[in-house]
Amino acid sequence: MNSQENGFSCCAIIPVYNHEHAIADVVAQVSQSGLFCLLVDDGSEPSCADALDKIVQNDPQRVDLIRLAANQGKGSACVTGFLEAWRRGFTHALQVDADGQHDATAIPRFLELAFRNPDTVISGYAVYDHSVPKSRMIGRYVTHAWVWINTLSLAIRDSMCGFRCYPLEKTVHLINRSTIGARMNFDTDIIVKLHWMGASVINAPVQVTYPLDGVSHFRVLQDNLQISGMHAMHFFGMLLRLPRLLLRMLPA
Repeated sequence: MNSQENGFSCCAIIPVYNHEHAIADVVAQVSQSGLFCLLVDDGSEPSCADALDKIVQNDPQRVDLIRLAANQGKGSACVTGFLEAWRRGFTHALQVDADGQHDATAIPRFLELAFRNPDTVISGYAVYDHSVPKSRMIGRYVTHAWVWINTLSLAIRDSMCGFRCYPLEKTVHLINRSTIGARMNFDTDIIVKLHWMGASVINAPVQVTYPLDGVSHFRVLQDNLQISGMHAMHFFGMLLRLPRLLLRMLPA
């Protein structure tokens, strides 16, 4: 389907931090689906900043760039992109990681699901090949289990996947009323809080390969501590919302 059809208008948000070797291929693959790409440079080094400038110069009709003066984290970059996409009149935003790990051929399927379910988060769940580190798999399942506890639901199959199509009205409303995780806690934090708000989630598979350019910005100590703190805050948030969450479990 077309990314702009019958009031449905979607762009791609790609947060970028020093992925100069992968980002051109990612943009080319995303652009093939007809999506306008909004790149958010999260304080990258000059070599990556130059690569982003060249991508925009080569295709200014289909790619634009927002530049953050200093590195603020993936979450802050995504939030900046969502707000800008909403300001430009898009109804939806497809979040795509800049390292090329996601299979871009899934984009038309995600757009079709978002078009048919405009108020729903279309959330990718990772289908891995042999390249995924075992430690990543274990860590992800620990987070998934906490998310299932903190939402009293199995609705969110993969709480850490960075390939999602967001309805921007709901997402911007959440951003304006709540602080969202700024770094690697972003993907989990925002989808839990959207679920608490009442947003529906459709889970769709996406093939994942780790990663095209060999760059990972996961800080083992800091990010694990931050994610653990997020789960603790979510647990207390769940307790505050317990009656409402229990009511949602009752049959309609």
